[in-house]
Amino acid sequence: MFVYIVECPDKTLYTGVTNDIERRIAEHNIGYNPNSYIFSRRPVILKFFQEFDDALQAIQVEKQLKGWSRAKEVALIEGKFDVLKSLAVTYELKK
Repeated sequence: MFVYIVECPDKTLYTGVTNDIERRIAEHNIGYNPNSYIFSRRPVILKFFQEFDDALQAIQVEKQLKGWSRAKEVALIEGKFDVLKSLAVTYELKK
């Protein structure tokens, strides 16, 4: 299973989970589901993905990422783990 983040032309980010990353990105770009968030925001560009052996873990990570701020998602995409860590600490302190 894969967790992925794509960027839309309007610069919004979309996070999803799939068992076939190439097929799923192609489905997004051809407009497979007219009721989806992505349909009116095509084409998308794959910005991040991570593979998981456990489907339940992948779904859990997808749900976690969907709750993140854009700043945290961008830090993950850019591999800026020090920034990601500081954003997490800042968020926890604000609670």
